Amino acid sequence: MRLGIVSDIHGNLEALDAVLADLAKQSCDRVVCLGDFVGYGASPNECIERLRPLISGAVIGNHDAAAIGKLRLTYFNVDAAEAARWTDAQLTPEHRAYLLALPYRIQEEGALLVHASPTEPDGWHYVLSTADAGEEMKAYDDPVCFIGHSHVAGTFERSDTGLRYTRDSQMNLAPDRKYLVNVGSVGQPRDGDPRAAWVVWDRESGRLEHRRVGYDIEAAGRRIVSAGLPQFLADRLQWGE
Repeated sequence: MRLGIVSDIHGNLEALDAVLADLAKQSCDRVVCLGDFVGYGASPNECIERLRPLISGAVIGNHDAAAIGKLRLTYFNVDAAEAARWTDAQLTPEHRAYLLALPYRIQEEGALLVHASPTEPDGWHYVLSTADAGEEMKAYDDPVCFIGHSHVAGTFERSDTGLRYTRDSQMNLAPDRKYLVNVGSVGQPRDGDPRAAWVVWDRESGRLEHRRVGYDIEAAGRRIVSAGLPQFLADRLQWGE
C-alpha cells in the first residue's frame, strides 16, 4: 500500500495543484493531510475544496485552529495573525465546520499522524533537533510517526547506535528502527528549497520518498498581495524560508 502524505498547504492553490498533479502520477492507494489547510495563503476555501474529496483522513493544524477560533492569536506573529483573521472572514460555513471536526491525531497501520508533535498534538511544539525528536519518540509505539508544522522536510531515525537526522530524499525504513518523519510543506517550505514538498510511503517495502515539485510562485504571490495580505507572505515563497 502506497500512502501519499501532504501537510501545511496554507491556502496556496498553485502549490497544491502542482502537488496533486504529481501525486496522481505516483499510484498512491490513499492520501492523508497533516493539517494547516489554511493560513498565510489567499485560497483557503479553494484548497479545502480541492483536497478534501481526495483524502481519506486529516488532522487539524494550528493555523486551521486559529482561523476557526480554537487557538488564540497571541501565539502568532503579526503577519500570521493578520492572515488568520483574514482567513476567518473568508471561510465558508461548510469549510469552517470541516476544520472544526478534524481530530488532533489519526492512526494508520504502523504509523501515527499528527500535525506538530506526538507528545502533545494540541500544544503545537516544533521538532527541530535530535534532542527534540528523542523525547517525541517516547510518545508512540508505532514504527513511524509523520508530522509537519516546521515546514522542514527530513527524517529522524533511531537505531541501536543512536539517533540521527537526514534530509535524504529517498530511504528505506528498516523494521528494527524507529522513525519520526517531517513531510515538509506544500504551500510554504522553509528549508531553503521553495518547491512544494510532500511524501510517499510504501508501507510494504518500507520505501520513503520526499518529493519536491516546482510551481508558479509568482502567481501565488500575486494572489496573496491582491487579497490584501502582507507582502512578506508573498516574498517568502520565493526564498523557501
